[in-house]
Amino acid sequence: MRRAIIALELPPGTRLSEQDIAVKYGVSRQPVREALIALARTRLVDVLPQRGTVVVKFSVRKMMEARFVREAVETAVVRQACSVFSQQSRARIEDLIDLQEKAATRGDHDTFQRYDELFHVELTEGVGMPLAWEAIRDIKAHMDRVCQLTIPGPESMLPLVEQHRRIMAAVDARDADAAEAAMRHHLTEILRALPRTEAAYPHLFE
Repeated sequence: MRRAIIALELPPGTRLSEQDIAVKYGVSRQPVREALIALARTRLVDVLPQRGTVVVKFSVRKMMEARFVREAVETAVVRQACSVFSQQSRARIEDLIDLQEKAATRGDHDTFQRYDELFHVELTEGVGMPLAWEAIRDIKAHMDRVCQLTIPGPESMLPLVEQHRRIMAAVDARDADAAEAAMRHHLTEILRALPRTEAAYPHLFE
């Protein structure tokens, strides 16, 4: 369900029925109930009295908060990477960027997003701080949902791949200030697209 919410297969405002979900996935209602509770903790769904469970609408405030937290964590991670970074992780990141570029070129949004997430995971792994990823994983989901609309095709995906390359070029050069600036620019990309996205899809926003 989390993946379906992020992919907008379950768009903002969708009412979720425990029974319907249980039938769809061939499970009892208990694991569905537990999954909905977990999704409510990450604020992807709201459990409303007398109305049931609803996929939350996009929130500009939550997006700003998510970007703030991610920026605090991930700029610190790339600064650390300029001092200490696993060579294995560096090689894996290069492969991930290449794969992401191929996905972007063919307009494969789901695969593009998967490699985007793995890029950020590998950064934290490379500095030996996997818990840093755990700290931002759930809030990143709020940004990922909106990204389904802000980066619909190759023309919007490929610049993000280039931003990943610039981040890693700064890490390779051991230029902590440049790495931080590149990451900060990367994480604010979605905010630059947010006004036109809200104007185009007002029914999906709070």
